[in-house]
Amino acid sequence: MLTELKAGKVTIRGVSVGGVYTALHVPEYDIALDAGIALRSVAGVGTLLLTHGHVDHAGALSTLLGIRALHGHPAPLRVVMPAEIVDHVVAALDAMSALQHWPLVIEPVGLRAGDEFELRPDLLVRAHQAFHVVPCLAYQLIRRVRKLRPEFRGLPGPEIARRRESGDHDMFTTLDHLEFAYATDTLVSVLDHSPSLLESKVLLLESTFLDARKTLAAARAGCHVHLDELIERADRFRNGDLVLMHLSQIYSPSEVDGILDARLPRELRDRTRAFRPVDNGAWPG
Repeated sequence: MLTELKAGKVTIRGVSVGGVYTALHVPEYDIALDAGIALRSVAGVGTLLLTHGHVDHAGALSTLLGIRALHGHPAPLRVVMPAEIVDHVVAALDAMSALQHWPLVIEPVGLRAGDEFELRPDLLVRAHQAFHVVPCLAYQLIRRVRKLRPEFRGLPGPEIARRRESGDHDMFTTLDHLEFAYATDTLVSVLDHSPSLLESKVLLLESTFLDARKTLAAARAGCHVHLDELIERADRFRNGDLVLMHLSQIYSPSEVDGILDARLPRELRDRTRAFRPVDNGAWPG
């Protein structure tokens, strides 16, 4: 049932069918992306990045927490989400807790566009504004590295340690590596408003509609991305890997690669893969 795809140095596992459910896991970062279906293998994850509150992306959160409790994970799941929906999510879990007779507790982290949150000392998540019919965020994972400035590289180790302990922070510079980005259920303008997404090593991006079976106007009316819009911006993608997800079930998995072969410019096609069942069978479920 689960699809697994390697992009750069990361693994993307899970399911994603546009309008039905999306639930993904990137184990290298210990994160889950949305919870439209409860994945048993994700129950022990440290952080869930929730893009928005629609049920095909958030509706299985309570089930995921139930599985987590069944597996005996004591710490609450950290759930990063748009600040506007925190109270609603907590209230929904309170109601489900009453039905379950078990506390379905999370560590809620509400972000707004431009906010950053530290996942671990060397890794942070930055929120970007996505454009949907409800509050929605895109997320970017950034590896932050402190490096010794060139003029101090000849110093012996003990002297570097002494200066660091004394608070001499001018010896170091900070470098941000744009590792991974995730944007779904949004107008394509998310790429125009947040062009750094196009610089991430791996970009996991919705492309719900791929050809004339859905018009560009219809895609935009639902606040979804059409492949036509990515083709228009083909020369702007600097990502090492572009993974297209949230594909509509109007396409069979077996025809998706052929559409991309025919429509995407070759240079971008060489870096692009579709997140779909690898056996070319039916969509899961």
